[in-house]
Amino acid sequence: MEVYRDLAGLRAALSEARAGGRDVALVPTMGALHAGHIALVEAARRPGTLVVASIFVNPKQFGANEDLSRYPRKEVSDIAMLTDAGCDLLWLPPVEQMYPAGFATNVSVSGVSEGWDGAARPGHFDGVATVVAKLFNQVRPTRAYFGEKDFQQLAVIRRMVADLDFDIEITGVPTQREDDGLALSSRNVYLLPEERQKAVALPRALGVAARAVLAGTDPAKALADATATLTAAGFTVDYVALVDAETLQSDPTPGQRRQLLAAARLGNTRLIDNLAVDPL
Repeated sequence: MEVYRDLAGLRAALSEARAGGRDVALVPTMGALHAGHIALVEAARRPGTLVVASIFVNPKQFGANEDLSRYPRKEVSDIAMLTDAGCDLLWLPPVEQMYPAGFATNVSVSGVSEGWDGAARPGHFDGVATVVAKLFNQVRPTRAYFGEKDFQQLAVIRRMVADLDFDIEITGVPTQREDDGLALSSRNVYLLPEERQKAVALPRALGVAARAVLAGTDPAKALADATATLTAAGFTVDYVALVDAETLQSDPTPGQRRQLLAAARLGNTRLIDNLAVDPL
């Protein structure tokens, strides 16, 4: 696997690949890789495709009191994992490459970004949209792959791609989970052992709520029950919501797919998860 830290070298390598008839697939990450990220790389691998991963801990998507300084950084092990997974090229830009002196542009996606994590983390999705737009322009992929665990982020990116006419196919890859159901996340390493045992209450509460809604239970009661379950397990709940899977509005359009979204804290660790209510 080739590793690039300067944009000129990256563009030269990508131009050579395209001249050889290869498509380019992009897997954007912030590093601290786990099996969920590797599932994205595996989904991206196709005959004739150059798979590019990026690692960039994006300061613009962290709030003033969030965990930028302690966000896990594991460059050596990340490179080894990507190499083993068959990734072809790693884009590893420094902050000054992404945000040089005088950088003054912000990409903001209204609507799908405004509730839920957008309300809990002001400015977060502007930071996501801005860095992903830059990555798309730097790499110019044919396809890009994102995990469905970050469901609202995926909705924001799809809206941005549609609105700004990026000629890129966006693919959501199903959430990868531990054996007990906890969604894989780089932030899981923050959980203390006793918190890790409690964390499984999050996917379980969403599963109970989804089954209840499908069985005809009033959604408001199902959400309240899930919130109570999480609170009893030791979580501080930011939200548990039933939304339209496309618009993320809390009043799902009849006949449209619905998604359960949740965010809650255990100690100093904020966890998110989501679950489809309606089978495809």
